[in-house]
Amino acid sequence: MQVVVNTDNNITLNENAIREVEAEVQSKLSHFSSHLTRVEVHLSDESAGRSSGGDIQCRLEARPEGRTPELATDNASAVDAALNGALRKMQHVLDTTFGRIDRRKGSTSMGGEQTP
Repeated sequence: MQVVVNTDNNITLNENAIREVEAEVQSKLSHFSSHLTRVEVHLSDESAGRSSGGDIQCRLEARPEGRTPELATDNASAVDAALNGALRKMQHVLDTTFGRIDRRKGSTSMGGEQTP
């Protein structure tokens, strides 16, 4: 699973901070890594540098192999808080998505029973 970090002009991350974001995404979404080809992290400051609380937005786009991308967004007053909020939402989205796929794969066409 490839992780790509993008920022707008109002957020500056050094190489260490980018590696930390990538590591956090890898860690939190490792359970789904066999299903995902890429996760894009988009960080933006919606107030353009003015402190107004909850102005940092983290948008995650997870790209499952052969499927449409899944999205999750969170706003917070700091990059790490916005990232963690978006990651929690993405975990829920992916649990739901891949849970449905697994249930469909486990069901038979006759009778609808699931195999153990």
